[in-house]
Amino acid sequence: MRVNAGDNATLTRKKAAHLIDQPLMRPIVFVIIMPTISAIAVTDANTHQNSILESLQAYVSEIVKEFDQISAERRSVLGQVAGEMRSNKEFSSQLTFICTHNSRRSHLSQVWAQTAATYYGLEGIQTFSGGTESTACNIRTVRTMRRAGYLIVDSTGGENPTYLIRYAENRPPIKVFSKVYNIAGNPTEDFIALMCCDQADEECPVVYGAGRRFAIYYADPKVSDSTEKETTVYDKRCRQVAREMFYLMSQVAESK
Repeated sequence: MRVNAGDNATLTRKKAAHLIDQPLMRPIVFVIIMPTISAIAVTDANTHQNSILESLQAYVSEIVKEFDQISAERRSVLGQVAGEMRSNKEFSSQLTFICTHNSRRSHLSQVWAQTAATYYGLEGIQTFSGGTESTACNIRTVRTMRRAGYLIVDSTGGENPTYLIRYAENRPPIKVFSKVYNIAGNPTEDFIALMCCDQADEECPVVYGAGRRFAIYYADPKVSDSTEKETTVYDKRCRQVAREMFYLMSQVAESK
């Protein structure tokens, strides 16, 4: 059957009217899966985690499973610190851990915080420590960190030696010695001050140059010095600090 131009136009109009009367078609949703991006992120995270010294890895693999041992009160404080760190869009923060003599708790905090920052790939985080007065990094602090897996050498000797603490394969060692918190080489402005003991917190009503200040008191393991409980007490405090510094950095890393 032949269809002339007029008939064809009529058919086209009827077809269009028919389509208009039809219910709207359901929208088509396209789901695009991009596994490559996810794989890169995981590989990058693994690279940082694997850079931690092999001698430390067993210890670290245990403490990252112990976050449930951190009390709600301390999680809240650490969460506030993480929030302050996250407010810097470039994830670049300087943390100064302060206690009275810069001999035990502040050193443990500085070293574990830097280790945790590296573990979670937080390249812009720098950690420091200091006291309201200087004495020496106590040898018991060094011993408990060695038992955890750090490689530590005394590079100077003397009454206040400088210890070089290795924690990662591709990072320079952390220099540890007792000093006041505002010594040359430590940050002098816009840093986060973390008070590790109540005495230092009371003696420093103002921490000059600090942008923010938080109290994260730790019980002083010094009370066990030269007792049969010394090793147990120091190792317990070391592990608590490690656990909490890894928790802190994990909270920062979540929003990276």
